[in-house]
Amino acid sequence: MPDKNSIEHLFNSIAPSYDRLNHIMSWGIDRRWRKQAVRALVDSNEPLRILDVATGTGDLAIDIACRSHPKSEIIGIDLSEKMLEVGRGKVPQNVSLQWGDVEALSFSDGCFDRVSVAFGVRNFEHLELGLSEMCRVLRPGGKLVVLELSYPDNAFLLWCYKLYALRLLPFIGGLISGNRAAYTYLPNSILRFPKAKQFVPMLQRIGFSHVAVRQFTFGVCVMYVAEK
Repeated sequence: MPDKNSIEHLFNSIAPSYDRLNHIMSWGIDRRWRKQAVRALVDSNEPLRILDVATGTGDLAIDIACRSHPKSEIIGIDLSEKMLEVGRGKVPQNVSLQWGDVEALSFSDGCFDRVSVAFGVRNFEHLELGLSEMCRVLRPGGKLVVLELSYPDNAFLLWCYKLYALRLLPFIGGLISGNRAAYTYLPNSILRFPKAKQFVPMLQRIGFSHVAVRQFTFGVCVMYVAEK
C-alpha cells in the first residue's frame, strides 16, 4: 500500500484541478456512483452523525448533506489540506472538513451512525488498520459504505480499460494538472487493490457483517455496504 506522506503530497499537488479531472475522466458517471452510495448511507429520516473518510474536496459529503435530515452532522476528514481548502469553498454549513488520518481517528468509540469512503480506501497505507478504525468509531448497528474503483473481469473489457487507464488517462491528467506521475499512480492503484473476494472477508474479519456488494458500469466501480 502507498506511503501516507506520498499520498498527502500527491493530492496536495493536484487539488486545484482534481474536481474537473474527475468528471472529465469518468465522463461524469462518478456523480451517479456517488448518488448510489448516498442512497445506501442515508436510509433514515432522523438526524444522523456521519463521517466521510478521505473526503477530498467534499463531493460525497455535500451529496450526503443534500439528502440527509437538516440537523444531521457530517464530518469529512482527509490527509490533504489543499484538497480540504478546495472543499471548504463548496460545502454547506452542516458539513465540517478537517485534516485527519484514518489510521488514528481522533473520535471516540461508536460515535457515528454512518461511515463512508469514496474512491479513497485504496490509498490507505495500512488497509486493515484504516478499516478497523472506521469500525471502531461506528456505533453497533451502524453502517459503512465503501465506494471504490475497480476493473472489469471480462477479458476484452479489461483490455479496453487498461488501454484507457494506463495510457490515455495519464496523458490527459498530466496535461491538465501538470502532474503526469499522479495520474500514472492512480490507475495502477486501482489494478493493485483487492477485488471483492478478498475485500469482503477483510471487512468481516475486523467486525463487519452482512456485507453487500454492488458493481456499476461493467465492474469499473464497486460499492460495499457493511453493518457493524
